[in-house]
Amino acid sequence: MTAQEMNSWLYYGDGIKLWEEVYENFNLIPRPAGNTGVQMGGWFNKEINTTNDLKGLKMRIPGLGGEVLARAGGTPFTLAGAEIFTSLQTGVIDATEWVGPYNDRAFGLHKAAKYYYYPGWHEPGPSLECIINKDAYNSLSDQHKSIIDIACKAANVDMISDYMAKNYQALEFFKKEKVQIKQFPAEVLSKLNKISDEILLELSQKNNLSKKVYDSYVNFLSRVRPWTLISEDAYLSSFK
Repeated sequence: MTAQEMNSWLYYGDGIKLWEEVYENFNLIPRPAGNTGVQMGGWFNKEINTTNDLKGLKMRIPGLGGEVLARAGGTPFTLAGAEIFTSLQTGVIDATEWVGPYNDRAFGLHKAAKYYYYPGWHEPGPSLECIINKDAYNSLSDQHKSIIDIACKAANVDMISDYMAKNYQALEFFKKEKVQIKQFPAEVLSKLNKISDEILLELSQKNNLSKKVYDSYVNFLSRVRPWTLISEDAYLSSFK
């Protein structure tokens, strides 16, 4: 989901309700409190022209994204933030994902790689969270609970807006620095998306709660995506 699709599911679908159910055993209350928006695909010292270029690719990409890369024939690495630049510069890894132009500029990644690929197929709308002790939250008055909830919503909106403003400024900087900004080929994105769907489906079969979250997410996405395609996507496509 995009950031706005994710927010719609969380606030107006079953997202937050299911999130709370997942955290129930940990005695925690989660609230959405930020979103970077769609991220970049990463920095590469090798061009990605076909799916064959993913084979043997050494890339810093943790979590589910790393599992997807592995199934595509690559070798995922999990590195601490402080190790990324040197590892990329010295050839320990061929590529890395981080966040987007704003954060990537701060890391100086443009000095360690030739190509900057988009889009971030693995993080189209990553939601950040505020986690609250459930007992402490429930001890509050309804008014104070509302203050926390509204503050988290405000942080969510502010972060998306902040990243939009700072990302375009950093992107302008990269262009001046002659960074080669390239789009992943459709063939590559199709393969990565297909593998992603397979992995998520497998994870959904592990237990009833995972399936419950997966079914809700997929059902909401199948209904909201047609609107995204004929609204924002169609509008932006008209400028190509």
